[in-house]
Amino acid sequence: MIKITAIALTLGILSALSMTATAQSTNYGPVQGDRELSLSGTGSTDRDFNSGTFGVTGDMGWYFQDHLVAGVRQSVNYTDIEGENITDDFWNGSTRGYVNHQFLDDRARPFVGASLGALYGDGVKDSAFAGLETGIKYYVLAKTYFLARAEYQFLFNSTSDASDAFQDDGSWAYTVGLGYNF
Repeated sequence: MIKITAIALTLGILSALSMTATAQSTNYGPVQGDRELSLSGTGSTDRDFNSGTFGVTGDMGWYFQDHLVAGVRQSVNYTDIEGENITDDFWNGSTRGYVNHQFLDDRARPFVGASLGALYGDGVKDSAFAGLETGIKYYVLAKTYFLARAEYQFLFNSTSDASDAFQDDGSWAYTVGLGYNF
């Protein structure tokens, strides 16, 4: 009788541990219908890496599929230019739509995508831009991630300028931040 009780108790404990382990297994990342919100620090340079800015970027996106997100991104940037005859502070911003495709179903989720938007403010010529981007999201919790992204943006004033602008008027933008899916 003691043997049967000990075996039943052992099986009961193992069963409870198994259910606890199953309950604690975590699925990282978004699913179709989720939204994402991120806040990041941003920096950018011209295509020759001669001048740059820093700022803050916020993203709000919607998952149309588990791996496909589209959204709106807003950046506010500050530039302090000191040169031979120039000492000035500039504020500018950009608003753009984006679409990204994520790879993998693990904590680390690399992505590629594109954006289209407008650049405006002090010290910049108001213009449209398009860009290509790549990066990675690393989920530290089931729905919370670190974000690192690099974007190449080319500026243009009309569609006829767009093909030349990719090589002549481009800039790099870098982003590091935190995000959350809900």
